[in-house]
Amino acid sequence: MGSQASGQRWFWSGVCAGVYDSGTLILKSERPVSHFQRHVFFCLNQRDDGRACCADRGSKPMWQHAKARVKALGLSGPGKVRINQAGCLDRCDAGPVCVVYPEAVWYTFVDQHDVDEIIDSHLRQGKVVERLRVDG
Repeated sequence: MGSQASGQRWFWSGVCAGVYDSGTLILKSERPVSHFQRHVFFCLNQRDDGRACCADRGSKPMWQHAKARVKALGLSGPGKVRINQAGCLDRCDAGPVCVVYPEAVWYTFVDQHDVDEIIDSHLRQGKVVERLRVDG
């Protein structure tokens, strides 16, 4: 994928390629662009065997907040951002979690402030929120 300058990290999502450069994401499409620039999945899984799950940690209200806020900011729709609910993402130990594609950046969050920070920084500016990041 070409040379890599110091501080840069390339990724390939199967839809587009990009590079993190000093914390900012730069998308470089090599294939047709996806229907959405970014797709965010919130785990809303509810386990019925008593094990920890994202639903027990408040993921549904945070998903609803993210969906409403992205829409209010005019960030939703084709070519923009899609906020989706998901079943188990198998990361309950770090939950609640969401994942942003095409970058495959995983986040945990506690409250609306955290979700707003993900929206404002990552979805609007392309900057990963390191303090909320969960190792992939």
